[in-house]
Amino acid sequence: MRFLMYFVFLYFLVKGTKTLAGYNVNQTIFFFLTFNVIDILAQFLYREAYRFRSLIISGGFDLVLAKPVNPLFRSLLGGADLIDLVTIPPLFVATYYVGSLLNPTFINAILYLLLLINGFIIATSFYIAVLALGIVTLEIDHTIMIYRDMIALGRLPLDIYKEPVRSILTFLVPVGVMISYPAKAMIGLISIQGIIVSFGLAGISMFLSIRLWKFALKKYTSASS
Repeated sequence: MRFLMYFVFLYFLVKGTKTLAGYNVNQTIFFFLTFNVIDILAQFLYREAYRFRSLIISGGFDLVLAKPVNPLFRSLLGGADLIDLVTIPPLFVATYYVGSLLNPTFINAILYLLLLINGFIIATSFYIAVLALGIVTLEIDHTIMIYRDMIALGRLPLDIYKEPVRSILTFLVPVGVMISYPAKAMIGLISIQGIIVSFGLAGISMFLSIRLWKFALKKYTSASS
């Protein structure tokens, strides 16, 4: 219901103004759908991150570390949210349908898929960083909510924001690279430099998040100690 209500809101918003930061109705809706594809897939796969705090406080993380399974893999992918399977198929169908209305070329479609995967990698690095902070600070619920509030800024094209907010959301907190760049690739508005920057930021984000995770493990104090 929330998804449909926001969809209707976007439709009438852009329909009344004709364009939003230069994007028409279908293009604006496609930005919103791309945001949901990355966000809902991450929630579906990484739902265990929302239960990670109780694992730390109860001492259950001690058992995770003792098992012959990568603790990061267990902490991220330990329990998918099957309820999201209800929304994912129609979301994919809607994204495919609206994307086809943009009349993309084959190259644009391939770039969209590659940058979509790239955006998912950045989302994964955010979740890893949140887990690492959860080990160090024992606070994770609010950190995830802050993350979700930040990426929610990418539901609409970043062109609606003024500088320096636009640059901050693109490069410092790469929400734009996660969401706006894939959508722009489908529309045909991304440059070679933008593509290179996207993959570079994804690599840097993943590298830093893994380093932070390893640092947090060294600082971890067992619940029994």
